[in-house]
Amino acid sequence: MKSIGQTLQITSAMKLISTAKLRRARVQLVQTEPYFDRIRKTMSDILLHRDADLEEFCAPRKIPGKVPRHAFLVITSDKGLAGGFNHNIIKLAEETFAPDGSNFLVILGSIGYRHFLATRMPILESFRYSTGVPTVYDAKEIAEFAISQYDSGSIDEFSVVYTRMYSSVKLVPEVIRILPLAPENLAVPDDASRPRAGVLNYSPSPGEVFRSLLPKYVAGAVYGAMVENFASEHSARMAAMDNATKNAREMLDRLRLSYNRLRQSAITREVTEIVAGAAALNG
Repeated sequence: MKSIGQTLQITSAMKLISTAKLRRARVQLVQTEPYFDRIRKTMSDILLHRDADLEEFCAPRKIPGKVPRHAFLVITSDKGLAGGFNHNIIKLAEETFAPDGSNFLVILGSIGYRHFLATRMPILESFRYSTGVPTVYDAKEIAEFAISQYDSGSIDEFSVVYTRMYSSVKLVPEVIRILPLAPENLAVPDDASRPRAGVLNYSPSPGEVFRSLLPKYVAGAVYGAMVENFASEHSARMAAMDNATKNAREMLDRLRLSYNRLRQSAITREVTEIVAGAAALNG
């Protein structure tokens, strides 16, 4: 009972910690969303110009006789005790990998690193959160690495595998393609080929502005996935710790009932022995 009581205190504390971190992560995401939304909309507007020199960022690379090399940023947590959270991400990643072996991994989180290290999958790089909550600087570091690998031709596609938090009870692992750019992620309308009234003029050119915004867009997409995944992790851990706390309380109740029964039985036996002894003396 003492041991379970100590475990109950730990699970309750972990639930409170995850609750606080979840709130911080959601507030941080809401505060930065307008900035990255503006970048995405600007890039969407530039794509309406249909500049030929932007095809390298928007069209999948097709090299004759070469299998496209696809890099996946798989975001897991550094700690467990979150139910099936990490397992679901890893399972989705493995289901998404191409069967021809042209997959490369960029790992964020110790759980995923340990898993894929044992599978001997090619790992380009491994990152860890530098603070308790992911920051734009963490995302920028990952984005710069991905862009450098893409520009050098080491990889032909870059995607992120993470868990999206639709609600506190609906956590869905997803895969989004970052490079080359997916028009649906930029909210480009279906009638993009049509000219629009009031299109902005970009200086020195739409292509130059687009190239300067590309690193910020990739960093914003990675940052959004990181914060969503971080929030999902702590939502899953809250649920897991809540269940563990309830189970510990139920186990304590059963143990107290058993303890009280044994105690009452011992008291009854002692009283019976005392009464029997007194009766024998009197007899």
